[in-house]
Amino acid sequence: MNHNDDGRNLGGLAFLPLLVFLGLYIGCGLCFTLMGVPKPFSFLPRHVALLAGTLAAFYLWKKGPIDEKLKVYCTGMGDPGVMMIVLIYLLAGGFQGAAAAIGGKTSVVNFCLQFIPPSFLIPGVFLMCCFISTAIGTSMGTIAAMAPVAIGVAQGAGLNAAAVCAAVICGSYFGDNLSMISDTTIAAAEGCGSKMRDKFRMNFAIALPAALVSLVLFYLVSGQVQGGIQVGDYDIFQVLPYVVVLVMALMGINVALVLFGGILLTGIIGLAQGTVDIFTWSKGLGDGMADMFSISMVAILVSGIIGLVRYYGGVEWLVAKITGWIHGRKGAEYGIGLLSGILSAAMVNNTIAIIVTCPIAKVIGKKYDIAPKRLASLVDIFACSFLCVMPHDGGMLIVTQLAGTSPLDVMKYCYYVYALLIAACITIQLGTHEGK
Repeated sequence: MNHNDDGRNLGGLAFLPLLVFLGLYIGCGLCFTLMGVPKPFSFLPRHVALLAGTLAAFYLWKKGPIDEKLKVYCTGMGDPGVMMIVLIYLLAGGFQGAAAAIGGKTSVVNFCLQFIPPSFLIPGVFLMCCFISTAIGTSMGTIAAMAPVAIGVAQGAGLNAAAVCAAVICGSYFGDNLSMISDTTIAAAEGCGSKMRDKFRMNFAIALPAALVSLVLFYLVSGQVQGGIQVGDYDIFQVLPYVVVLVMALMGINVALVLFGGILLTGIIGLAQGTVDIFTWSKGLGDGMADMFSISMVAILVSGIIGLVRYYGGVEWLVAKITGWIHGRKGAEYGIGLLSGILSAAMVNNTIAIIVTCPIAKVIGKKYDIAPKRLASLVDIFACSFLCVMPHDGGMLIVTQLAGTSPLDVMKYCYYVYALLIAACITIQLGTHEGK
């Protein structure tokens, strides 16, 4: 479609709908934050702000027929890749809900706590959060489950509370960036056209050295431990669905089929053990899917707006601007990473930032011959890293409130985040991931 022939080439103005969304959502959130209101970003729902952006998108290029704009918008909303993302979101949410209903989340937490020696508390908390977040696929779920336990242990053992908070956040985002059922991994892999397994392998090669360095640093700040750990019971069978999902996904089986299998396995285990009946299990499954409705709607609406942005020539304009100061593949990779990271920090949501960034990353990647798995890895790493150290991020707000410390104190100890960004930049400089 040639945008220059019919006056539709609006350049940077094509991004006005996204700016309207950002202005409303972030502006309202910041205003309520300054007023000291709890949960400041919950007052104006994201999908409502996106509707305002949609109206702005329809208003652009007044000469254009509304029917044609609606067709472009709906085509963008119904993109097969976006629908696959939505399906996987719902299945991932359903799996998390069903596994939690049979006691799986509690068992995973207690299973990890069982094997942490007192002298290894802070690095142990980091490792445990890495495992849990990779298993359940959500940073916020891991933080919500682990923060009260870890901070309580830290206070009882006389540990550095800010360092423990940082260990919880860093470990939680480790899995959020890697897990096969994480919404960010799904959005990055599907959005960039990468296989989930390939994206995982590339990410893991960058994340593992960063995690090992972080373990050493967390150990060095652990200090003298004054107490032990009190843990509850766990059931290894309730942990099994998480392990099976991870292993099957790494084997290269389609993630939708993997999640279907994981959901069925939770039902079999729960019914066999008598921890749930068919209706309790179904309710857990349904509640988990319902938790994904909002982010699914956001993905659909954002995709529709991106379709109009592309229709107005905005994507081509942005790519031209970015590539104007990019000289070669290294600059392209830095540009993609920074775009994803800045959007993530601005929107306080790494998944939406990834959804917005991926179409642009694909265009730049094609120009500079960057493999889809590399694009997905960069987009996800920078989006998660930038967000998790933001003072206004939900995870940071939870841990600092529980520990009675400040975000600036916690940020000093977020070793994994800084090590991950450094590792990613090293791979960019060395050009170690050039293969298709």
